[in-house]
Amino acid sequence: MTGDIPISVIIPAKNEEANLPRCLSRLKRFAEVVIVDSGSEDRTGEIAREFGAEIIQFDWNGRYPKKRNWYLLNHKPKCDWVLFLDADEIIDDVFCEEAARAVASGTHDGYWLNYTNFFLGKPLKYGDPQRKLALFRFGAGLYERIDEMGWSRLDMEVHEHPVIDGPIGEITTRIEHNDYRGIAKFIDRHRDYALWEAKRVEVLRARGLENAEHLTDRQRTKYKNIDKWWFPWSYFAFTYFAKRGFLDGGPGFAIAFYKLWYFFSIRLLIRENMRDQQNEAQASSGAITETAAGPQAN
Repeated sequence: MTGDIPISVIIPAKNEEANLPRCLSRLKRFAEVVIVDSGSEDRTGEIAREFGAEIIQFDWNGRYPKKRNWYLLNHKPKCDWVLFLDADEIIDDVFCEEAARAVASGTHDGYWLNYTNFFLGKPLKYGDPQRKLALFRFGAGLYERIDEMGWSRLDMEVHEHPVIDGPIGEITTRIEHNDYRGIAKFIDRHRDYALWEAKRVEVLRARGLENAEHLTDRQRTKYKNIDKWWFPWSYFAFTYFAKRGFLDGGPGFAIAFYKLWYFFSIRLLIRENMRDQQNEAQASSGAITETAAGPQAN
């Protein structure tokens, strides 16, 4: 692809044949499109080549860096700006124009992007809107570094935000976020998100949330309260009633319900991890006491 918008579009992928054609068909105006693939077993690679995208293979060992930081640390894009898209994210010409003006302005080093989420085949107009800091100047920063050890099967940054050194703006034109792979993939993906978030809470609290200066206010609030009994129910009430998710009908209820299930699962995983740690500490303490007391006479 050799378009005239000076942005390198980077797409992490694995078995994305269902989503990739729509995504790539909207990227012809960009100077470079790169697929960072994790050994796809479907037609992902073939589709990428048909659209003229470059393909880079990524093998994850379960630790830092994941896919997006790995690309930023090990490759030099053709353009000074990088746009990270997922294969199920679709842009239009209005977005292209706004992004082109933004990077030409020289006023910011990164931009928040806004999304319209689809669920059960319908756009969600209400509830909790999604936005990501996914367009930034190459070299201005990296995604948060989290030294995990195989916490989940997630080989790319999802809940990690880029930490950008410079002013941040916003692209207001919305991106369509519409995964064509079905509800089973949604559930499977959120299982991994829950495992990962439970481990992350454990690490953040061990180090002290007050020392995690890079967290946004939203992240700080979430990780402070995520294992409270009321958190899943409050999130449901906030998105479904206060943010009027009920106006989205059945899909609005379904997404609010699944998010309740998701946060409730994280709470249980955190409590289970804490219980396991306490049991290990007690077992270790008992072993030390026996060693100090020496052999017992019969």
